[in-house]
Amino acid sequence: MLTHHEAVEIVKKEKLVAILRRVPREKLLRVVDALCAGGVRVLECTFDHDQPGFVQENCEKIAAVVHAYGDDLLVGCGTAMSGAEAEAAVSAGARLVISPSTDLAVVEKTRALGAVSMPGALTPTEIAAAWNAGADFVKLFPAGELGLAYIKAVRAPLCHIPMTAVGGVKPENVADFLSAGVAGFGVGGQLVPASAVETDDYGAIRARAEAFTQAIRTWEAAHA
Repeated sequence: MLTHHEAVEIVKKEKLVAILRRVPREKLLRVVDALCAGGVRVLECTFDHDQPGFVQENCEKIAAVVHAYGDDLLVGCGTAMSGAEAEAAVSAGARLVISPSTDLAVVEKTRALGAVSMPGALTPTEIAAAWNAGADFVKLFPAGELGLAYIKAVRAPLCHIPMTAVGGVKPENVADFLSAGVAGFGVGGQLVPASAVETDDYGAIRARAEAFTQAIRTWEAAHA
C-alpha cells in the first residue's frame, strides 16, 4: 500500500486526477483501462449521494480498481461529505479523499487514517482553514467559474498552499491553469464523457486521456 508521502508525491508528479462519476460498475474497469492506456495514474470514484446504497456501491468500485491495479494507480474517493464516508473509502483501499467543500472533520479523519486530504474551497478563509486543519492540497472549486484571474489573485498571498483546480479544465487550457500556479486539477466530463461511457467508446476516453497528459508534459518541458 502506498504511504501518505508516496501518495502526495504522485499527485504532485501526475497533476491530473480523473473524476469517475456515475460510471456503471460493469463498465468501470474498462473505463479505467482506457484512462491508464492514455497515461492517467490518479483517479477518484465519487460518492453519489442521491443514489440508494451509495457508500457500499462506491466502496465496491474503489476496491475493484485497487484489486485490479494495486499501487500502479493512486485511487481515491470523491464527494466525501463525512468522516464515515472517508473511513469507508480508505478501508476499501482509497489513499486519497476529495471533497467539494471544507469540512474540517473530514480533513482530520482523512489525515488520521493516513490518506491524502483534498477538500474543496472557494474563499481565502476556507482555503486557509482547510490547510490549517491538515489538508495536503486544497481544491479550488468551481475553478471554471472562478477563472484564472481569481486563481492568480488568491494564490498571491497563499502561494505556500498547494491548490488544485476542478471545473473548466480542458487540454487546450491546461498550460494556463498550471501557469496560474495550481499543483494540478481534477477533470470529469472533459476526460470521461458520459456519451463515451454509454456507447462503450473506450478509444475516445483513451484519446482524451492522452490529450490531457500530453498537455501536462508539454508544459513541464517548457518550464523545466
